[in-house]
Amino acid sequence: MKISIEISLYPLAEEKFKTEIWAFIKRLRLVSELKVVTNGMSTQVFGDYDLATKHVMAEIKHVHQTLNAAVFICKFIGGDRSVVEAET
Repeated sequence: MKISIEISLYPLAEEKFKTEIWAFIKRLRLVSELKVVTNGMSTQVFGDYDLATKHVMAEIKHVHQTLNAAVFICKFIGGDRSVVEAET
């Protein structure tokens, strides 16, 4: 089973917030079986359900252990939504 996950990370009161966000994204990109796409608003992760959720949750835990405070906004959608459907 496949999954699509959209993630927005908001490190609270961190001076180097961009560094923390990029570190989170780079750690997810180390998993070759996952497709990780970024834009100016969020990061999307596509792949096998168990693999993707395992790594995303591990990285969320890592951030919470590392930073004083951080907020994650996540959407978990069943299936691979990495290909945009053509307009009909």
